[in-house]
Amino acid sequence: MNERRRYWRLMVGLGILVLALFTASLVIGPAGIGFRQSVAGLFGRDAASIVLIMQEIRLPRAILGLMIGATLGLSGAVLQGYLRNPLAEPGLLGVSASASLGAVIAIYTGLSALFSLALPLLALAFAFAAVLLVRFLAGGGARSLTIILAGVAVTSFAGAMTSLALNLSPNPFAAMEIMFWMLGSLADRSMLQVWLSAPFMLAGWVLLFGCGRALDMLTLGHEAAASLGMSPKRTERMVIWGVAASVGAATAVSGAIGFVGLVVPHILRPLVGSVPSRLLPASALGGAAVLLAADVAVRLVAPERDLKIGVVTGLIGAPFFLWLIYKTRRELV
Repeated sequence: MNERRRYWRLMVGLGILVLALFTASLVIGPAGIGFRQSVAGLFGRDAASIVLIMQEIRLPRAILGLMIGATLGLSGAVLQGYLRNPLAEPGLLGVSASASLGAVIAIYTGLSALFSLALPLLALAFAFAAVLLVRFLAGGGARSLTIILAGVAVTSFAGAMTSLALNLSPNPFAAMEIMFWMLGSLADRSMLQVWLSAPFMLAGWVLLFGCGRALDMLTLGHEAAASLGMSPKRTERMVIWGVAASVGAATAVSGAIGFVGLVVPHILRPLVGSVPSRLLPASALGGAAVLLAADVAVRLVAPERDLKIGVVTGLIGAPFFLWLIYKTRRELV
């Protein structure tokens, strides 16, 4: 009973934190609009310029920060539970790198300049193509090792092709745009990106949350989980396609944002009693809180320099990743 009460206290605390950071994301910005003016502009009851800033600039940015952060936290928790690998994160299956490659091709060929939705649509298409390739390389009834190896191969190939596009780009402005996009950002996004990515992220969430009971069973081992009624093939499909839909859509509109899906589940796992099904909603809220906080920090620390949010999450996550490797090495000794 005490453990259940602690869990719900954690969930309520995370929910309040996410709500506070979402509000901060709406009211903080270089325009210097007051809180009351921000609220009035959000509901269309103030000057036209304030309404435009709130509804077309800040609101889409806050919504995407919430949804993308939740996607990264949730998918990281699911992959760590399914692959039983503490270093698993959303980019492990090659989805992020392949989505980035699709976006790079849209920029490199000039399609993104001709058609505004070409970039996210190509990124989504490459994300789903990466999953098909991973499933083909891993084979039927694949276990965690073959899935990881297939994901690493696809990620390496997509990264090499992205580097080749940068190397051969005849236009320095296109190369600069590619580099800036790959750093990850929520700036200059509109409600169009929200409506495009939201259905895919929501569909991915449904699949990933549906894996909770199977992940609980997997803590006993694959054979024991199968004897309890878990379908390995069905669980694998739900995990892989859930990650493809949600992470692919997130990367398509924000670029590559690393370490959130790796760090958040590790921080929250001890607080939920190491129960995978409880970790999933906690990681979704935790990921949303981390990304919203990073986006607010970007606007406060260097508003005039357009600091990319992927840089901030990398600066926070890389030391944690090194600590995690050191901790894992010590446990193996």
